[in-house]
Amino acid sequence: MSLNIENIFSNLWDQYVALNPDVQKIHDLFVDQGHKVVNDHVALRTFNHPKVNCNRLAQTFLKHGYAIASDYEFAAKKLDAIHLEHKGDPSLPKVFISELKLECFSEKLRAVILPIIDRIDSGLIESESFLYSGRTWSPLLISEYESLLLESEYAAWVATFGYMANHFTVKINDLGKSLATIGQVNDFIEGHGYQINANGGKVKGSPEVFLEQSATLANRRSVQFSDGTRVLPTCFYEFAYRYDQEDGKQFSGFIADNADKIFTSTNVNQ
Repeated sequence: MSLNIENIFSNLWDQYVALNPDVQKIHDLFVDQGHKVVNDHVALRTFNHPKVNCNRLAQTFLKHGYAIASDYEFAAKKLDAIHLEHKGDPSLPKVFISELKLECFSEKLRAVILPIIDRIDSGLIESESFLYSGRTWSPLLISEYESLLLESEYAAWVATFGYMANHFTVKINDLGKSLATIGQVNDFIEGHGYQINANGGKVKGSPEVFLEQSATLANRRSVQFSDGTRVLPTCFYEFAYRYDQEDGKQFSGFIADNADKIFTSTNVNQ
């Protein structure tokens, strides 16, 4: 049965907050104080393998009226990405999908990742539920996780948690007058005991590039591997303020340098 797009986002949200309950607590703090919480975008992570690449994950959104709006490259992290926007309903969140360029990494990393991709059921990939299917393969060995981590925090994260929302994003523009700037939002979040990712500064971006972003650090929880457990960062909550461009239209894209810093919200050594 095909789900409507609201159901897909709802399922992504439910899985996301189950992994990081702090996100729901922060969301509720906004709501309890009378703020309107609008989701700016949802981010997904994958690999550039034809079976599971950005274009493969995008298919569900394309079927529901989305279109690819822009593509991006993150040379330092060896990632490519796309973002999608709904053609008919601008109130629906944007979707940001990134993929790790496997050919840029060692045979050792590919020897862990390629069997994972091979084991994902092709029928599942064709279904809408693949986007929030989580880890459908056997847990890694701790040594495998650690070898991935040496080369790519991103690869280690996807291999550990699987397919799910890496983050949702609050659109600051819609929160209300008392939280009208990213600085006010960061102070609000920190005032309630949550940490903001300070890599590259707590505010990523500027009015000059028409986008400012910040994010909590991913919460940590015990993760079961095949031969033990590790306490690892899971997922995070992002906040974005979009400025109007010279033509009067609100900037709707993403800035690679901003996103490069946001990715580090799930880094182990934060």
